[in-house]
Amino acid sequence: MIRLDPATAGSPPIALPTVPAWALTHGGALSDADAAFQAGAALASLDTLARAQASWAGAWRQRLALRCAAASMRLAGRAEDEAALRDAWQLCPAGTDPGPAGAVFGAWRQLALQPPAASADRLEMILDQLGLHWDCAALADLCTEIEKLAGLQRPAPFAAAAIAAHVVTVRPDCELFAWWLADLALAQKLRWPRPVPLLMAQAFGPAFRAEAGGRRKKLGEQNFERAVCVALAHAAAEAGELSRRAEKLLAIAPKLRAKGAGDVVFLLLNEDAVSGSLTTKNLSRFAARRLFERLQQLDVVRELSGRPTFRLFGL
Repeated sequence: MIRLDPATAGSPPIALPTVPAWALTHGGALSDADAAFQAGAALASLDTLARAQASWAGAWRQRLALRCAAASMRLAGRAEDEAALRDAWQLCPAGTDPGPAGAVFGAWRQLALQPPAASADRLEMILDQLGLHWDCAALADLCTEIEKLAGLQRPAPFAAAAIAAHVVTVRPDCELFAWWLADLALAQKLRWPRPVPLLMAQAFGPAFRAEAGGRRKKLGEQNFERAVCVALAHAAAEAGELSRRAEKLLAIAPKLRAKGAGDVVFLLLNEDAVSGSLTTKNLSRFAARRLFERLQQLDVVRELSGRPTFRLFGL
């Protein structure tokens, strides 16, 4: 049975460290040194959170996984946005095929859930979820390359950029996989217990736009490492609202009288979205609906689906 950890419920969550304003300034074209300095400030703020394992870190990582999946759909030329991806995942019965879009979302969810280790078997499974294919022997060589890059005395953003560039050099058709591996390599280099999906969500943002126009910068192009550094600064500055709602949720959690409320709080802290018709051993569908309505009134959760039936809620 799912229960809210009493220690978690009784103590305030870890506040999300903020990126200093000077690390987000854009005074003309950045040099490599300026970009690396920005990335260092951003990663310093993220490092505290990634290591501390805040009570709401699961929801934070899964929300970022959703953003990366939505950007992946755009890269693949598909139309699914965040709402459609949520539906693909939430409406899929356990153990059944979530479809191509849901499978891509699942690959990013797995990145956020598992330690940043690379094995040929794991990467083969991720490629399958992404709708891609790679020779098994070549995957073993790729794992060796990832280990080699992790061991080099290079800053973490440069290691992430290097593995992404390596993948598209070997397989230009696997750019999506290259972005996935970049976040895994970043977590390996920083020795985070779990990766944080960051870079794919920034792939269409200003950090990866060519200086002289609107064209998106390709992986491995000139100044790509600089763009990765700038993208990390942007990514680190985008998570404050979820932290605020988590803090309010944990503050009121001990006061919730509904039987099974702990189940709901636990899921909200660990998932991007929770079904409004959730049922557990301790919670009926009717009780869940009333509890979500109460939490919404308290400005603790948001209704994410925008429809009267099969409603989804999250921090």
